[in-house]
Amino acid sequence: MGDSSLVLGGGCFWCTEAGYKLLPGVTAVTSGYAGGTEPNPTYEMICAHRTSHAEVIKIDYDPAQVSLERLLEFFWKVHDPTQVGGQGNDMGAQYRSIILYADAAQQAAAEKAKAAAQARFEDPITTEIGPLVKFWPAEGYHQDYFARNPEQGYCAYVIAPKLKKLQATIRAG
Repeated sequence: MGDSSLVLGGGCFWCTEAGYKLLPGVTAVTSGYAGGTEPNPTYEMICAHRTSHAEVIKIDYDPAQVSLERLLEFFWKVHDPTQVGGQGNDMGAQYRSIILYADAAQQAAAEKAKAAAQARFEDPITTEIGPLVKFWPAEGYHQDYFARNPEQGYCAYVIAPKLKKLQATIRAG
């Protein structure tokens, strides 16, 4: 069986990309844009709020090594799905919490995961769940951003501590 993929967003794609690369069974993670209607979105358009797209990642994974359910369970740990209008200091609709499903099985898994996760959060989960219409890969300089720029301020002070916490949750099961 070949790789499967899942598209989701939980704030800055540099953070979610780096987080999902930690999971065994994930074969590739691509930063991009989805969830809006405008064709050919660019980072400049996203930052200027000229599109309805979110920063997302496309996770390619081997279902023999990691399940869709495990990927969705990890999603609730990678970001705060109860925050409205962004993540942390990254504010704007492009940083919203979103799961974009490719088929009915992914939709059902996402809805089930959201309902199960809600029990662990005091505030309501605000994650959008909708159909994936099109995934637009981000510009090349966004791919593997943390790995290529670990000393950059945002990477060092926001992403690195988050990855340390996520690694502990992966080890704990």
